[in-house]
Amino acid sequence: MSAAAGPASGGGPVAVRPAAQCRYDVVCLGAVMLRLDPGEGRIRTARRFEVWEGGGEYNVARGLSRCFGMRAGVVTALADNEVGRLIESLILAGGVDPRIVWAPYDGIGRSARNGLNFTERGYGVRGAVGVSDRGHTAISRLRPQDVDWDRLFGHEGVRWLHTGGIFAALSPEAAEVAEAAMDAARRAGTVVSYDLNYRPSLWKGIGGIERAREVNRRLARYVDVMIGNEEDFTACLGFEVDGVDEGLSRLDAGAFEAMIERAVAEFDGFRVAATTLRQVRTATVNDWAAIAWSPRTGFVRSVQRPGLEILDRVGGGDSFASGLIYGLMELGDLATAVEYGAAHGALAMTTPGDTTMATLAEVQRRAAELVAAFFAGRQACAFGENGNPIAFVFTRKTLF
Repeated sequence: MSAAAGPASGGGPVAVRPAAQCRYDVVCLGAVMLRLDPGEGRIRTARRFEVWEGGGEYNVARGLSRCFGMRAGVVTALADNEVGRLIESLILAGGVDPRIVWAPYDGIGRSARNGLNFTERGYGVRGAVGVSDRGHTAISRLRPQDVDWDRLFGHEGVRWLHTGGIFAALSPEAAEVAEAAMDAARRAGTVVSYDLNYRPSLWKGIGGIERAREVNRRLARYVDVMIGNEEDFTACLGFEVDGVDEGLSRLDAGAFEAMIERAVAEFDGFRVAATTLRQVRTATVNDWAAIAWSPRTGFVRSVQRPGLEILDRVGGGDSFASGLIYGLMELGDLATAVEYGAAHGALAMTTPGDTTMATLAEVQRRAAELVAAFFAGRQACAFGENGNPIAFVFTRKTLF
């Protein structure tokens, strides 16, 4: 069952508050970590690292700001030391307004510290490797009362809140913070999106998959736009995907459709459910597509990108989410939104780091070019619900 009523229905799948009434187009809630990247080398043999900022929820704000030109903020917590101030500087450079709760630093990180994420990209048969060092971070100690949620969403105004399962897994308090933020957002008429983003390592020591399911099913009551892949929906919400093996050796959109239909039947507050469809051939070649659902449109799918060459897969799903959110907020129909999300995710994975380096013009061009190639030799053109181009709906036989 859904929680208290969120935004009223409007012309598109979700109704968004007017921009003039809000300080922010989007606020994301979650951890921001320092990523240490050995480039083309390996963590175990590295002698130098390039530094990026990143975080599952933050990456969405960064994409919406830098690629799509939206007013974005992030609510997070950092230990007040030189590393924390470096992360703040990187957030500011990304065009995101940092709403940071600063935790006093005790000199060794016993009470609060900043998260580190060592990530190598992989190449060919060598897969990507990540080593997270995020225990006892300041963001995991954040409490619901540390932020005035009613002021943020009510007085200042936020059109869209995005958070997710990575943040909710950091501690029992983090799940309470997420629920407090989502509840305040819904009461203010702010659209709430949530990326399930299941990470077994984060839940392992605090109750495992049973705890993940308990927390995420509780938070799902507040969600308007739910994002997640097949593992996410299975582990976090308890919906199995029929006919898909653990290694994703074959992508069957029909199986995903059946799963989402079961999910939206139980969680009737979902106005949109979306997922990326990724088949990993090698670390640098993936098949890539996306699918989404709304009550009004049913299922819509992006054009498939078979054999997509990638440099760094980290953040691809987050960039899909930011493109999807932009499409829903500004263009108003789901088919266009899922195409923008898939194109943005594909572009983001061609550059290093968690966050996008793409531009809106590139997203528009990539979406248009691929669709044009698909329809080459066929007299077909399609437009979205509101007359926006680059919105296409295909049958399962067409794409898979």
